[in-house]
Amino acid sequence: MSKTLEEIANHLHEANKKVQLIYAFNGTGKTRLSLAMKDLIDPKAEERLDQRRPKVLYYNAFTEDLFYWDNDLDGDTERKLRIHPNAFTKSAFEDLGLDIRVITAFQRYTQPNLTPRFNEEYKIKDKYDNEVTVPAFSEVTFSLERGTDTSTGNLKISKGEESNFIWSVFYCLLDQVISTRNTAELDERETDQFNDLDYIFIDDPVSSLDENHLIQLAVDVAGLITSSESTNGLKFIVTTHNPLFFNVLFNELQQKTCYMLKRLEDGTFELNAKNGDSNQSFSYHLYLKHTLEQAIAADKIERYHFTLLRNLYEKTSNFLGYPRWSELLPGDKKLYLNRIIQFTSHSTLSNEAVAEPSPQEKQTVKLLLEHLRNNYSYWQERTPNA
Repeated sequence: MSKTLEEIANHLHEANKKVQLIYAFNGTGKTRLSLAMKDLIDPKAEERLDQRRPKVLYYNAFTEDLFYWDNDLDGDTERKLRIHPNAFTKSAFEDLGLDIRVITAFQRYTQPNLTPRFNEEYKIKDKYDNEVTVPAFSEVTFSLERGTDTSTGNLKISKGEESNFIWSVFYCLLDQVISTRNTAELDERETDQFNDLDYIFIDDPVSSLDENHLIQLAVDVAGLITSSESTNGLKFIVTTHNPLFFNVLFNELQQKTCYMLKRLEDGTFELNAKNGDSNQSFSYHLYLKHTLEQAIAADKIERYHFTLLRNLYEKTSNFLGYPRWSELLPGDKKLYLNRIIQFTSHSTLSNEAVAEPSPQEKQTVKLLLEHLRNNYSYWQERTPNA
């Protein structure tokens, strides 16, 4: 039965489970679901004078928006990642002093000598020659440390490393939240900031990690959730589009059920309960195949279906032991079709703004799915949602 995201949020809330794990493709509405949960649990958060005692703590795309680059376009030397202060960042740095723990966590996910440095409070002159105070922990610079006295200076780190850093801040804060809430006596807690907290919502932590670090991340998240004692009342919702992250979490948490979130053509949603990880309960490769078949049958192929098609070829080549997914393409047009899929699934040019492919591109999707189905028939022919 189709529902709005608000209705799905209410369903998750009424389930009242410690952990609810949800799989969904990118663009389905995971981030919007996290906001719907926030609005449901803490609808007047913006109106309260004391916003330092939240009811929902969430990590999503909006969390990353708190961090933005100053690239020093004039001097090209003082590159720094600025931190927009809010209750989340103030709790982590000003109140709890998590900066050293954040550095350690970040280096574990990246490399030991890539070092973040948080600023102390300092004063500068603005363009009107007025003195302005820059607060502590509002800027971060990064350098590669080589020995005790050698440094590369300020680096502009990659987008993936930046996401790792932001996640490290949230991870360390979450660790502190859980250890604080595990103290049963309120007057013995290190801080009262988390006394009202009900939910932790984690949406796709870091998708840019390699497989080893992604597994480590999933194990870390599961470890934190497991360490949260049932008596402290915290509940967790974790959403992801990554099957590996999903599967490791599912097995580490020893879940019996999970969910798959689907967005329907009319803009509503379905939240389907599943038993087992993605391989057992909704067979990721079969779901991709089923999604493509539905789009072809309804003549509603969009550009993102090229990404699904490429993903399906990658899954099939891995299963069959081929070193490259492009080796499964029809031999007479292998180079051409490889370029088509690569371009359409990764293009950043202006034509990707047009959702609907050309008739020739639609025909390519149909041709390549039929080729895969007819020539590499390891498929388990059953309905993915069965």
